[in-house]
Amino acid sequence: MSGERPGLYEMLDDRFRTGRCMNGDEALEVLFTGCRWAEGPVYVPAWRQVVWSDIPNDRMLRWDEETGAVGVFRRSAGHTNGNTLDREGRLITCEQGNRRVTRTEHDGTVTVLADRWQGKRLNSPNDAAVKSDGSIWFSDPDFGITSDYEGYRAQSEIGSNNVYRIDPATGEVRLVADCFGAPNGLVFSPDERQLFVSDTRAGFIRVFDVRDDGTLSEGKVFAEARAGEKARFDNLRFDDGGRLWVAAMDDGVHCYDPDGTLIGRLNVPETVANIAWGGAKRNRLFIAAETSLYSVVMGVNGTHPTGPGRRPWLDPASR
Repeated sequence: MSGERPGLYEMLDDRFRTGRCMNGDEALEVLFTGCRWAEGPVYVPAWRQVVWSDIPNDRMLRWDEETGAVGVFRRSAGHTNGNTLDREGRLITCEQGNRRVTRTEHDGTVTVLADRWQGKRLNSPNDAAVKSDGSIWFSDPDFGITSDYEGYRAQSEIGSNNVYRIDPATGEVRLVADCFGAPNGLVFSPDERQLFVSDTRAGFIRVFDVRDDGTLSEGKVFAEARAGEKARFDNLRFDDGGRLWVAAMDDGVHCYDPDGTLIGRLNVPETVANIAWGGAKRNRLFIAAETSLYSVVMGVNGTHPTGPGRRPWLDPASR
């Protein structure tokens, strides 16, 4: 079949078709509906579950891949937003309400990784990315302190919205990028030489070169929401072909070629907040959109959220 497929897939450049981006399910599958604002899905291979956040309801939910059942993972969760995994398969969570980044240990206890920078409380951590060296990078906009809807209304102690890095050895929180309207989603390129960060208020995605010492270059614009478009950029994920998939809110899910060209989109009936790859082959895209969690099995495979290399908890051959 050639040309644009009606409904779910919208081809804007022929590379969307030739790259197998349209070779998948014909329609979205609704896994759950009933959230107030769904964000932060992450697929946990050891559990075969997706954990995600329902921010205004102050709860984390989980969907079981084997049974399709949905239940509460954690209630009174600190108005959590973004979730990811570290190199040991532990859950890393950005808690907007508690203004901190935490790790859920294998025994279920919660460890605080960061709640301050230079003695000042963080604004409201939003999304996190784990590098293969174990460092954790996170965005800290003010979404959770502007009102009581997604957190607790408060004044920013820092006075700006930034991106930070948590050192894996010392736990030091270091500012790595500033000058954002509202930094939101962030993801490393598959080779970890670049960091991509969306700025929801400014309407663009910035890309930074990652230096060996954990600092970043000045950065440049990778993609921009054009005037009059519905797109607002939230979180970001790569596939193994180097294409960047972006939760674009009212404009569905965007797909960008490595050169920055918007080559296609997935049309979603609700406002798309976050996306995540999962399933046994990492070819199932999970979409948190407003009130619902959706999925679509695709013809492309996503990269792992903790970067390249073996993970003993995931790869049986490395045990």
